[in-house]
Amino acid sequence: MFQRPSRPEGRGQRPRPNFGGLGRAIRYLGHYKKMTISAYIFLFVSTGAQLVVPQLVQNILDAVTNGMIAQQIASVPAQFLPAILRKLAWSAEQFDTYANRPELALYWAVGLIVVFAIARGLFAFAQTYMSEQVSQSVAFDFRNELFAKIQRLSFSYHDRNRTGQLMIRATDDVEKVRVFIGQGLLMALQALVLLLGTLVILFFTNYKLTLVILPVLPLALVLFMIFGAVAQPLFAAVQTKLSRLNTVLQENLAGIKVVKAFVREPEQQKVFHSAAEDLMNQSITVAKVFSFLFPFIFLLANLGQAAVIYYGGAQIINGTLTFGEWQKFSLYLVYVFFPIGQLGFIISQMSQASASAQRIFEIVDAKNDVTDKPGARPLPATRGKLAFENVTFRYFDSGDPVLADISFEAKPGQTVALLGATGSGKSTVINLIPRFYDVSEGKVTIDGVDVRDVTLESLRSQIGIVLQETNLFSGSIRDNIAFGRPDATDAEVMAAAKAAAAHDFITAFPEGYTTPVGERGSTLSGGQKQRVAIARALLLDPRILILDDSTSSVDLATEATIQRALDRLMQGRTSIVIAQRISTVRNADQIIVLEKGRVVGVGTHTELMETNPVYVEIFSSQLVEDAVVDVEQLAAVTG
Repeated sequence: MFQRPSRPEGRGQRPRPNFGGLGRAIRYLGHYKKMTISAYIFLFVSTGAQLVVPQLVQNILDAVTNGMIAQQIASVPAQFLPAILRKLAWSAEQFDTYANRPELALYWAVGLIVVFAIARGLFAFAQTYMSEQVSQSVAFDFRNELFAKIQRLSFSYHDRNRTGQLMIRATDDVEKVRVFIGQGLLMALQALVLLLGTLVILFFTNYKLTLVILPVLPLALVLFMIFGAVAQPLFAAVQTKLSRLNTVLQENLAGIKVVKAFVREPEQQKVFHSAAEDLMNQSITVAKVFSFLFPFIFLLANLGQAAVIYYGGAQIINGTLTFGEWQKFSLYLVYVFFPIGQLGFIISQMSQASASAQRIFEIVDAKNDVTDKPGARPLPATRGKLAFENVTFRYFDSGDPVLADISFEAKPGQTVALLGATGSGKSTVINLIPRFYDVSEGKVTIDGVDVRDVTLESLRSQIGIVLQETNLFSGSIRDNIAFGRPDATDAEVMAAAKAAAAHDFITAFPEGYTTPVGERGSTLSGGQKQRVAIARALLLDPRILILDDSTSSVDLATEATIQRALDRLMQGRTSIVIAQRISTVRNADQIIVLEKGRVVGVGTHTELMETNPVYVEIFSSQLVEDAVVDVEQLAAVTG
């Protein structure tokens, strides 16, 4: 929600275009070969139908022109007619047709134009439908692959990347790649086929006139290559700034209560305004580039057209080019310059898609710091013996250690409490047990087996966790309790809720266990969410139970109720408990006192009170705090 100043990316270095990601994205079409091949076959057929039309237009004009000429020479004396027909290269049958049935060729040409137009329309529709289906299927693959990878990536990756940035890559970036695969790629192939087919036809129609326009094509090609190289990094910058804008929006919506409580709306509006302005300015920069590109394209097209008009007019005057051939040539000329104009749009889509593809594959190829090692075996049903052996941990394997040389052992069925000031490393200790992070040095073992030697699924399935920050998912209360065991019966769900002191408040709702919890549990109080989370963990019936300050969000009466339930449920389980108040852990089998990432005391409450000054200081400070609270409550009652 509150933004850190962003570091300039690549300052002093110009980003280099990279189209490798786009090529890799296009290879996903191989997953849908039949649909892809069908789409391209339809494209070739519809383009072929399009190429035939100018020839048919020439036939119409020639039919009209020949009919007019035949009508005029019909009145010429018969002795001169053979010479005229030889001059026109007409046979007697042709002259008869032109003079007496001129509309016949006209009907055939018009009919064929209609047939080819219908064929082009049908095949163009089929091509568009199939290409859209293929592109949506590829986007489906991308989104699922991205989501699966994001789910598998370790906590360290999420520590370094913001949620809003990941959301943009799974939505907007995927859509830009999809649009290019479904439209831009086919448009590029169609433009190439149309251009090459037209040039071949024009060359055989009038090679001299064709040579006039050829110099324009290399110029256009070089121009597009330059603009493609310039535009791709610009579009990458647009996506980066869009990610920042989305991050600001996502964090503020998630923390809207905090924003309102601290009256920070104006300041957060400034942060959003700054991100939106950066995005706008970058988009305008891209627009400036393309506002130069398209006029330049049309300039080249117009120059080529002017040259053709000049040389073609000269050929008509000299009698080496008929009016029908000229009209056909003019129509085909549109097919030359129209693909060139399309290339500007294609380059724009390609640059956007290549930038987005690169961002997508950055996630797909991201290294996962915590994975199953080769040959990892499932963890057998554990007895619950847990040990830390000379464990040192650093975030991102750099800087000062968060934990240094931590060693302790929890025997099966024991309750071990972690106590210490904020930042002492308590949460880091419990994060190493289910391998949310891997140790930098030393090892964590369960029943003597290093947790890095077993599969993550088998390890985590035997550990029940209630984290300090309670996260519930959209759905019913029952769905959230059964999150780890969707196949649990109603009786099992209800038993877990009763054990977590949640059954009474759940049944008080009109819809009971089917009550929707709202987004992130918004319809429940903090204490209610905490008890649902406890029930969720207990339903797994784990051999190892981790409770990260799991009673911090409830009042004293509810805390006592939950604590009594937990005391019963922790019997026979190895339990690792983090608590802020000594009163909740004083009966633990072991209390481990942490200070600045090191163990400074191990023992029971009685032993530590006698031997550990850090523990005594914490205990004394909490006594004073509790006494102040009692006095304030008494004053409020008697006030």
